[in-house]
Amino acid sequence: MGAVARIQLPLRPAGPDTVAALLDWYDGEKRDLPWRVKAGEPIDPYRIWISEVMLQQTTVKAVIPYYLSFLERWPDVFCLAEAKLDDVLTAWAGLGYYSRARSLHKCAKVLAGELDGRFPQSESELVALPGIGPYTAAAIAAIAFQEPTTPVDGNIERVVARLFALSTPLPTAKAELRRLAATMTPQKRPGDFAQAMMDLGAGVCTPKRPSCMVCPLRGDCHGYAKGIADTLPKRLAKPVRPVRRGMAFLALREDGHVLLRRRPEAGLLGGMYEVPSTDWDQEWPVEDEALGMAPVKGEWWLVPGMVVHTFTHFKLELLVYRTLVAADAAVTLWANSERCRWVNRNKISQFALPSVMNKVISHALKEH
Repeated sequence: MGAVARIQLPLRPAGPDTVAALLDWYDGEKRDLPWRVKAGEPIDPYRIWISEVMLQQTTVKAVIPYYLSFLERWPDVFCLAEAKLDDVLTAWAGLGYYSRARSLHKCAKVLAGELDGRFPQSESELVALPGIGPYTAAAIAAIAFQEPTTPVDGNIERVVARLFALSTPLPTAKAELRRLAATMTPQKRPGDFAQAMMDLGAGVCTPKRPSCMVCPLRGDCHGYAKGIADTLPKRLAKPVRPVRRGMAFLALREDGHVLLRRRPEAGLLGGMYEVPSTDWDQEWPVEDEALGMAPVKGEWWLVPGMVVHTFTHFKLELLVYRTLVAADAAVTLWANSERCRWVNRNKISQFALPSVMNKVISHALKEH
């Protein structure tokens, strides 16, 4: 789509007719997703809650198998509240942003205990629960309880920015986009409206090469009329991600056990298991000093290559060292031995390991 303005009838502001056109489109084109109910079926706020938390910063395609597995294991809030946090983190491994899983578990305990399993029905009450932010509260309130409130995710931001031709860049434009989206939210079917906006952004009003010719809102879209839809929303230049570096130590016992260490509850990857490593700093650790802090005494050798992993706010580069030790090898005190445990390498998948640590283990054992 070029940047040439189109000649057409004067645009009407987005209003009831726009919403009606979107809902008509949604009735025929909505995605078949496991957390969406069929017509006439009761809506379970628990399922909406789990799906919305999983979908934060994660694609629908990636979420579906996790969601189905999660619901099979913990079908309601009481089951989740009784689960061990380690089990929840293990089930979450690979989805990233692990603080979501910890907050989910904490919130389940509040819902099952203080609220006897009943979800608050209003956005204002939902947002007061642990780990439920403004977007998730609005999504649950609109979809599960039909409160006319407005969840605004990345898809909806894009649709609204184009519909109103808002040129203010993100993230500065977020508040204005929420305000504009709220002006469209209907009193009837607010949940369907929210999901219709999400589906429109995911399948039609896509980030690149939007399918404007089949868009039900094309006649009301100021971005399309001006020929600038595919340039919106504008974004401020992202700062360059800093790089952190460290050394990871994969200790393998002769009986096939690998040494893992549990990370502190607070902070990045809190409560999950890791291959013991140095701190992650801007500069590479001094090799002799780092090897002196290895988790077990042994003959450590550098595995060729490097593990690279990108987090939201920084990129991590890890050199990986490996050693083979006797079955009675002791963990050194400076490795925080009370948080370490030997795990059979064939049972590693049963532990809450973040993606970066799975990369480290695969890298270290690829030649073994």
